[in-house]
Amino acid sequence: MRMKLWWLLYLLAAPAFAAPQLDQLTLPKGFHVAVYSDQVPKAREITLGAKGTVFVGSGDAGKVYALTDSKHDGVADKVRVVASGLESPIGVAFKNGDLYVSAVSRIVVLRDIENHLDDPPKPELITDKLPTEMHHGTKFIAFGPDGKLYVPIGAPCNICDPGPDHGKLTRMNADGSGMEDVAHGIRNTVGFDWQPGTRKLWFTDNGRDMMGDDMPSDELNRITRIGEHFGFPYCQQGDTLDPEFGKGKSCKDYTPPVLKLGAHVASLGMRFYEGKQFPASYKGAIIVAEHGSWNRTKKSGYRVMTVRLQGSKVLSYEPLITGFEQDERAWGRPVDVQPLPDGSLLVSDDLAGAVYRVTYKP
Repeated sequence: MRMKLWWLLYLLAAPAFAAPQLDQLTLPKGFHVAVYSDQVPKAREITLGAKGTVFVGSGDAGKVYALTDSKHDGVADKVRVVASGLESPIGVAFKNGDLYVSAVSRIVVLRDIENHLDDPPKPELITDKLPTEMHHGTKFIAFGPDGKLYVPIGAPCNICDPGPDHGKLTRMNADGSGMEDVAHGIRNTVGFDWQPGTRKLWFTDNGRDMMGDDMPSDELNRITRIGEHFGFPYCQQGDTLDPEFGKGKSCKDYTPPVLKLGAHVASLGMRFYEGKQFPASYKGAIIVAEHGSWNRTKKSGYRVMTVRLQGSKVLSYEPLITGFEQDERAWGRPVDVQPLPDGSLLVSDDLAGAVYRVTYKP
C-alpha cells in the first residue's frame, strides 16, 4: 500500500504536456538553442546512427522514432516511427548498423535499420531475462568501448533492500549472452558514458525520495573496478546512513559520489563532450540532463548542467540551459543529451515532446 501511495503522488505531481517555449530558456553567452523536432512525444534517450539518423526512444505508446535532417540545416525534416507496441522503449543504442531498444524485461534489435527507415524490420529478441517490475523498470542502454551492451536494473521501489537481482548495472554481449554484473548499490541510473582517454564509466544515480526537500542528493559516480558498491540502500549520497536501512552500516564501506548533483534534481542522461564547436573549456566536460523534482516544496532541476573535470577531479558544476520552469511551473523536462558530429548538442524533452539543438557561435 505504501508503494502504491508513493506512485500515486508521483503521477499526480507530474506536469501535463506543454509546448516548447524557447524564449524562456537561458544559455551562456554565444550559445543558441533551436527546435530540432517537436514531433517526438515523450522523447527520452537519444542515439546516433552511422549515416546521421537520430534515434529517440520514448514513453509514447511503445514507439521508437528516427529523425532525419536531410537538408543538413540543423532541423529534422522527416520523423518516422520505426517501432511501436513495445513496453516503455525509452532506451536506444546503435551498433554495426543495428538499433537496440530496451523494453523493460526485454532487449530487442532492429537489424540494418538505416537502410530500412521506411519499411523497418520486425524487432528481433536479444534477451527476455530482465526483471519485469515497472518501478524503475525502464532502461537507458549503451554500448561500451569493450563492445558490450550495458543495461541498468533499477531498484523496484523508492527505498528497499533490492537483493541481488536489482539495484545494479549489468553488461552483456550484443547477442544477449554472457550477462554479468558490473556494479551494485545503484538505486536507478538513467544515464552513463565512458570518459575519453581513461575509458572509465561514469553514471548518474537518482537519490531516494521521502527524506525531505534537501536530502539526499542525486549522484555523479565513477566506476573504478568491477563489483564496486555505491551504497544503496544503506548509505545515501556517500555520507548519510539511510534512516530505514542504514542501521549497523558504515558509509566508509561504499564508494562515494564524485559529485553531489542536488536533491531531487532527477539527473538522467549524461555524455562527455568531445566536439570542437563549443569553447575549449567544454572539451572533456560532462553534460547532464536534469529532469526535475516532483516531490519538493520548491522545484529543483529542470535544467542542463556542465561538469568540468580535470581527470577524475571536478572543477566546476554550472548551468548550460535553464528556464524549463518558471514560478514553479514547468513546460519542459530535459531527459538526455547527445553531441552531434558537428559539435552541436541535442537535448530531449519528454514533457514538450521535443528534441532541441544547442549550437555555439561567438
